[in-house]
Amino acid sequence: MNERKVKTEEWPEVITQFLVGQEPHYVPVGKECEFFRSAFEQNIPLLLKGPTGCGKTRFVESMAWEMELPLITVSCHEDLTAADLVGRYLFKDNQTVWEDGPLTLAVRYGGICYLDEIVEARNDTSVIIHSLTDHRRLLYIDKTQEVVRAHPHFMMVLSYNPGYQNVRKELKESTKQRFTALNFDYPPQELEARIIAEEAGIDMGSAQKLAQVGKKVRNLKGYGLSEGAGTRLMVYAGMLMAGGLPPRTACEGAITNTVTDDEEIAASIEDILDIFYPEE
Repeated sequence: MNERKVKTEEWPEVITQFLVGQEPHYVPVGKECEFFRSAFEQNIPLLLKGPTGCGKTRFVESMAWEMELPLITVSCHEDLTAADLVGRYLFKDNQTVWEDGPLTLAVRYGGICYLDEIVEARNDTSVIIHSLTDHRRLLYIDKTQEVVRAHPHFMMVLSYNPGYQNVRKELKESTKQRFTALNFDYPPQELEARIIAEEAGIDMGSAQKLAQVGKKVRNLKGYGLSEGAGTRLMVYAGMLMAGGLPPRTACEGAITNTVTDDEEIAASIEDILDIFYPEE
């Protein structure tokens, strides 16, 4: 992996901490990189959809590295408020001062604001981004009465997992239709094997076995398994194997015990492992 020598004179000091310092390992599957660059150049916000562990976050990190843009990532959750994104007044050195939140920093100074798993956030969180995702490209801070117009290098990127949506947690159409979108899925088996081999540092034969395991475990989705085993978990299993653990033990810890607490589903995954690692 290459390391970046940050040119601090190109960005204000407050934002340089968000520059990606090391090149992420990402293998393109299609035209997603070209799509991202085009969306950025045209000031169009982007929505990434796909299952857990399929590479959405790694993709954004890779694009931020390639385009030399700061990347401010916010992992959304049900307690995340609009104030957490925009900023708040704090008491410092015996005085009250305003401190920009992650969204305001990206809008003011430029860079990618990446809201990961946006459907997990409260409704008021998604509402505040509306004025940033149309022709206005501005953020109104009601507490300071300030209108912040987006920096030319500002880009809004959201992600979510459609498989986890329900009536209560669903991205509204009024929000979705402000974005262009890319659909992500697990990579084809041969490509996934290559990713596992390169990231985990194991031989291609072992990586191919893990890719096959991953594919078969994902076939259990809809039959009691709510989410398949992501590429990330396959890499973790490979890393444990590279560290000296027996393959079966590595797979049980990284896959079986991680994706389910149900004994019957766990037994089904163990049956899959029996096919590939019968000797253990």
